[in-house]
Amino acid sequence: METRRWKKRLTVGDVPPSMSGSCAVCVDGVFYLFGGHHARGNTNKFYRLPLSSETLHWEKMRDLKGLAPTCKDKLGCWVHKNRLVYFGGYGYVANGGHLGTFEYDETSFLANGADRGWNNHIHILDLETLTWSQPVTTGNPPSPRAAHTCATIGNRGYVFGGRYRESRLNDLYFINMDTWEWSEMSVPQQGPVGRSWHSFIPVSPDHLFLFGGFTTEKQTLSDAWLYCVSKNEWKPFKHSNTESPRLWHTACASEEGEVFVFGGCANNLLSQQRAAHKNEILVFTVQPKTLVRSCMETVLQFKDLLAGAWECLPKHLLCNLTQRLGSNNTLGS
Repeated sequence: METRRWKKRLTVGDVPPSMSGSCAVCVDGVFYLFGGHHARGNTNKFYRLPLSSETLHWEKMRDLKGLAPTCKDKLGCWVHKNRLVYFGGYGYVANGGHLGTFEYDETSFLANGADRGWNNHIHILDLETLTWSQPVTTGNPPSPRAAHTCATIGNRGYVFGGRYRESRLNDLYFINMDTWEWSEMSVPQQGPVGRSWHSFIPVSPDHLFLFGGFTTEKQTLSDAWLYCVSKNEWKPFKHSNTESPRLWHTACASEEGEVFVFGGCANNLLSQQRAAHKNEILVFTVQPKTLVRSCMETVLQFKDLLAGAWECLPKHLLCNLTQRLGSNNTLGS
C-alpha cells in the first residue's frame, strides 16, 4: 500500500483449481482456503499457503481429523483462539452427523448426483490439532443462508444478511464463541436493506463496517453503514464511492482507519448482460488519520520545501517517504 503498486507472485505446490465462493482467511501469516465451486461442482477441500516464505508454496491439507463440513461455497468464517469457525453456505446435502439445519433448494440443478441447498451448520477447525468438530449451540440460531458475511469482535462472531431461498436478509446475529450461545440483535432504528454478496468487517473494537451487496430486487448496492456494538445501532456512512456499486467483492481494514474494497461486480450478476467485473480499489476512511499519517502527507505535499531535512528522520519513516514519493513520481507515466 505504500507504493500503490501490484506485485504478481507465482505459487507452487498443490495449487487449488479455479473456484468461486471459496472462504479465505489469514492467521499468523498463513493464508487458509476452504470450499468453493469449480467446474465439477462444490468442494470441501482445504488448503494453506504460508505468506512469509520467499517461495509461496500451497499445501493441500489431507490428514485432517473429525467430521469435515460438507462440500459448499458462499460460507463465512470467524477466527477465535487459533480456531477457524465456519458458518452456513450453499452446497450438497449433509448426510448424517452434521448438527444444524439443511434446506433443499428445489430449483438447484443436479451436480454429481446430489441436490444442493442452504445450511446453518457450524464447523470448527483447530489449527493446532488439525481436527474438525461441531459445537452444541444454544439460543435461537440464524436461518440457513449463503452469501452472508461473518465478522469477529472479541469472542463474538457476527453474522449479517445473506440469501435464504428467494429472500436476501438484513438480520444480525452473534454467537458467543466461548459458550456457543446464539443471540439475535433487535436493532431499534431503520438499518440496511436485506442483501447478500456484501462485505462486513470490524474497524474498531466497537464498530463494524458494511458496504455494498445485492438486494432481493436484484439491485447492486453502493451504500455503507457503521454498526456500533455498544449502542446496538446502525448509522449510514457518507462516502465518495456512491457511484461505484459492488457485489461479491472483498474488503479489509488497515491499522490507520481505512477500509479497502477490491474487485467484485458492478451490475446484476444474475442477468443476461455481461458481468461488469472490477479490479479497482475503493478506499473508505472510517477513522481520523493518525498524526504520523497526517504528517507524512504534509511532508509529501511540501516535499520541495522540506526535502533537505528528510535525513534527520528515523530510518523507517524515511523509507516510507521514499516509497510514497516513488509512487507519486509514476502516476503520470
